[in-house]
Amino acid sequence: MIASVAIVSLWLVAFVGVGVGAEAAVRPNVVFIMADDLGWTDLGCQGSRYYETPNIDRLAAAGVRLTSHHHCQNCTPTRAALMTGQYGARTGMYTVGGVGRFDWSSRPLVPVENVTNLPLDREIIAAALKKRGYATAIYGKWHLGERGEHHPGRRGFDEAITTQGRHFEFETNPPVEHAKDEYLADFLTDRAVDFIARHADRPFFLYLPHFGVHAPLEAKPALETRFADKPAVGGHRNPTYAAMIASVDESVGRVVEALEEHGLAEKTLVIFTSDNGGVGGYAREGLMNRRGDITDNAPLRSGKGSLYEGGTRVPFIVKWPGVVPKGGSCHEPTVHVDLYPTILEVTGAERPRHALDGESLVRLMRDPAARLEREAIYQHFPGYLGAGPDTWRTTPVSLIQSGRWKLMEFLEDGRLELYDLEADVGETRNLAAEMPAKAQALHERLVAWRKHIGAAMPAANDGVGGAKAPAADAKAAKARSGT
Repeated sequence: MIASVAIVSLWLVAFVGVGVGAEAAVRPNVVFIMADDLGWTDLGCQGSRYYETPNIDRLAAAGVRLTSHHHCQNCTPTRAALMTGQYGARTGMYTVGGVGRFDWSSRPLVPVENVTNLPLDREIIAAALKKRGYATAIYGKWHLGERGEHHPGRRGFDEAITTQGRHFEFETNPPVEHAKDEYLADFLTDRAVDFIARHADRPFFLYLPHFGVHAPLEAKPALETRFADKPAVGGHRNPTYAAMIASVDESVGRVVEALEEHGLAEKTLVIFTSDNGGVGGYAREGLMNRRGDITDNAPLRSGKGSLYEGGTRVPFIVKWPGVVPKGGSCHEPTVHVDLYPTILEVTGAERPRHALDGESLVRLMRDPAARLEREAIYQHFPGYLGAGPDTWRTTPVSLIQSGRWKLMEFLEDGRLELYDLEADVGETRNLAAEMPAKAQALHERLVAWRKHIGAAMPAANDGVGGAKAPAADAKAAKARSGT
């Protein structure tokens, strides 16, 4: 009897903690690589015939692509959602910087003031994994607060080197010496590969958020030369941008190679994605001329900064040998807040005290044809993002996506736009007038979600005495935090 109990106990320790069955390794490693501003079609495996991404393509061939995965319209809110598992309506992080970045004084609404430092009362995913016994590291773009307690090195990452802004002659926090001509993507990858080598004997969480392929357009000369004379294919035509993508692809290849070298590939979940849509599609929207389009997200509409699909739908690739089937694709709508509960299930780490808005994607990883339990995903952006003179990538808007149906409510005038994303992924035909019952039903759910989550709403702009952005409603603070 005692022997039987001991055997059962050992089995529980080995397998129940990870929550995905006996085929998974005990406390698998997690490597999360994220590009910056990489569009949905900017990879070979996503359809590009101009950009060259052999390493990422091999990753996709060895795993599953989630083809309807969504992040926010720009980087900070996406990163906050990934780290906390909460929608921006809870953290108050909707955009980059303060609302004064763009002159909205002549617009009908006053945007909600934006939170620029990730609230300290949220336990980020690295802290949850650290308590589970994981070594944790971030090398790259954090963008959720750099000073004092807000730096990732004080929030659960054992090793944390943050940087952004330049690809050559860059600065890091904390300062790290490097060669003047060193390329940032290579610098970050060197640290990531070294981290893998030093922690091959224990579980680890490696977060590698590249600054590439964000502007300024700066690439290694040798790579840029490779694309200099390559004919454009569609809206993919910029050799410097192509070379920057190639550097990110090289990074992915080196990380995967390091895992294989140390015998870790079979017990490591690798995820690759981007923080928002690509910088392109604006000319078709009449927002600026074609020179403003660095890439093209077609067939998706618009690009970074917009809540149309071109701004929020991103590549999402998962590889986990023995759990994730090879070469699969999943079309279930997924969203940034799903990463946190996914990693919790994979690693057996405890849930945080704050609310989690997402659902674990493990069932989709194991069976790409599976469905999630929830009925919808949401976005809420109570602000403005400018484009060209007197044009806007987005005005205040909320959206709900339920299966194939996506409803957007533009908050300035209450206009509704309804799209069938299975039949019209380019969002060219607004069905709200043709299908009023469907639009009304989705709108009612969207309004109920905003109320439930305590979403702050923009105020009317009376234009008197210089409008000031309102802070989020204090009465809804408890609902927002979920603590």
